[in-house]
Amino acid sequence: MKPEYRIAVLPGDGIGNEVMKAAEEVLAALQSRTGVAMAMSYQKAGAQHYVDSGVALPDATLKVCDEADAILFGAMGLPHVRGADGTEIIPQLDLRFHFDLYAGVRPIRTFKGLPTPLASPKAAEIDLVLVRESTEGLFYARGRGETRPDGVYDTMQITRKGTARICEFAFRLAERRAQQKGRPGRVTSVDKANVFASMAFWRKIFEETAARHPGMAADSAYVDAMALNLVMKPWTYDVLVTENMFGDILSDLIAALVGGMGMAPSGDIGDKHALFQPAHGTAPDIAGQGKANPTAMILSAAMMLDWLGDRHDDTRLKDGAGLIERAVEDVFSAGQARPFEFGGTSGTADIARAVIGALK
Repeated sequence: MKPEYRIAVLPGDGIGNEVMKAAEEVLAALQSRTGVAMAMSYQKAGAQHYVDSGVALPDATLKVCDEADAILFGAMGLPHVRGADGTEIIPQLDLRFHFDLYAGVRPIRTFKGLPTPLASPKAAEIDLVLVRESTEGLFYARGRGETRPDGVYDTMQITRKGTARICEFAFRLAERRAQQKGRPGRVTSVDKANVFASMAFWRKIFEETAARHPGMAADSAYVDAMALNLVMKPWTYDVLVTENMFGDILSDLIAALVGGMGMAPSGDIGDKHALFQPAHGTAPDIAGQGKANPTAMILSAAMMLDWLGDRHDDTRLKDGAGLIERAVEDVFSAGQARPFEFGGTSGTADIARAVIGALK
């Protein structure tokens, strides 16, 4: 337990600044309930900073992130800002690799009071977590691809160390969820083991890890079949674990199941550092209009508190995470706010005020 927690804040580009302000206001309101002090240190990084300075992720920002207890991240990248290789300026990938944030954690669940795109009433039961390996897979090729006159070749890397630790992370998470929810836990590995030797190797290591957790149900699915099943019966899944690129794609799919990216928090977690951010992008088309849904950012802040609470054995933080989650639930279930993407008229500030009101 610490008297004060240092948070490196990287609001970034587009709506990142707007949703970050909402999350900071919620955290400030929470302080009176929990007594936990947080020193928020705002740092520059992102596509616009690259345009202004020629640097997307300054060394000074990295230093603050390294010394912080956690990193709170808004959104970075602008479609028209690209590097010499034609790819977007996205420092979040640099942070993942620099701090070895190997576990991309993407929880998704439905909220009472908000509609879902799925017609089945069982959609109200969606409550799953996608765990994405974030340092290997096809993303390993970033900056390492081989360019030839006849084409460009990107290599996927799957190692025993990388796969074993992400599978272990997924099983520990499933065990924790099973205890919290009072029901059996299940981990499903998502791969393409029928085609790629790398994915067959992944499945082998997953099965070895499953054998060390006999209390958890475990199964595997091909990624194409999983894409279908996540639309047809997402309420049947608990924890999914998968390779980097598959996780990148499926995390957007599961966000759509509960109404969109504005409802999708996430954490990028390593053994020593962790970064928490909404899964959405910078949405430059609505930036500055006050329309952005800050729910994903607010829930990402709750994830940060929960992680810090575990790391520092501080129940105040874990209690605070629960308070935020329940406040969000209460706001939507009572109809106090409805984001624009759900056909409502509640903007960024409206939703933040409603959540703060529910906290009080």
